Amino acid sequence: MALQQTSPAVQKTTSPRLLDCAGAVESREFARPDRPARCSISSTATRTTALITGASAGIGLELARVFALHRHDLILTARREERLRQVAGELGSRGITAHVIATDLATVEGPRRLFEEVGNHGLQVEYLVNNAGFGTFGPFVETDLERSLELVRLNVSAVTELTGLLLPAMVERRSGRVLNVASAAAFQPGPLMATYYASKAYVLHFSEALAEELEGSGVTVTALCPGPVRTEFQDVADMGTSGLVLNRRLMSAEAVAEIGYDAMMRGKACVVPGLGSKLLAFAVRVAPRRLVAKFVRRLQARRNE
Repeated sequence: MALQQTSPAVQKTTSPRLLDCAGAVESREFARPDRPARCSISSTATRTTALITGASAGIGLELARVFALHRHDLILTARREERLRQVAGELGSRGITAHVIATDLATVEGPRRLFEEVGNHGLQVEYLVNNAGFGTFGPFVETDLERSLELVRLNVSAVTELTGLLLPAMVERRSGRVLNVASAAAFQPGPLMATYYASKAYVLHFSEALAEELEGSGVTVTALCPGPVRTEFQDVADMGTSGLVLNRRLMSAEAVAEIGYDAMMRGKACVVPGLGSKLLAFAVRVAPRRLVAKFVRRLQARRNE
């Protein structure tokens, strides 16, 4: 698992502290967001770094772009190393340093390896974004069990482990923020996507509990709970004909990322993008649970059945 570092003019695997001016960590003096930064040597201690999982596509990619726009250095991780390098090259041209650590967080050893690799390169994580995740579609009894367990490892275990590994240093510094990408699915049971909905309920409740525990510590935790978003998620889950997404106008990943970043920086415990998702999240709290499950099943059923 190699770390790739990308900056505006160079790609190396050395520490950013050792780069010369051709590939230096730029100073934070920017006249305008669209104007190249002046090249100068500066310590990474003066820069803030965000670790973003699932950064190769979708909401994770758009969050990386938002962080880069606001001049945060990045650690990008996902399984697709070549895609991550392309993203790092794009973002490195914006005056920040982007590091690539390709890893599979759905494996038992993945989160610990990522944490160790970050430490080996002397990187300090100020912002942790737990975004990586996927879903499966169809009755649980017909879903491959190993695929469901892989989902739980990525959506639940990796979020828990990475937070547990990185949070103590944030608390010690009394500075840091965590953004956990949950889902509007977290507010109700989800027949035909039972494991996914349950995993996102965990992420939401885990995040809200930590937000309360960390009150006054200088560290915040935010749960981002979007409804269906236009990403490759639907293709991976094989749910293109689900009534939840078929012929519906879905929120863009860019809009969700901007809302999530803003909520994180404000220290909000939970944010639900979109009026429709907000209303649904409220409605299911007062509706009978059995009726909610039936409603979700009808909503998600394939329309060609």
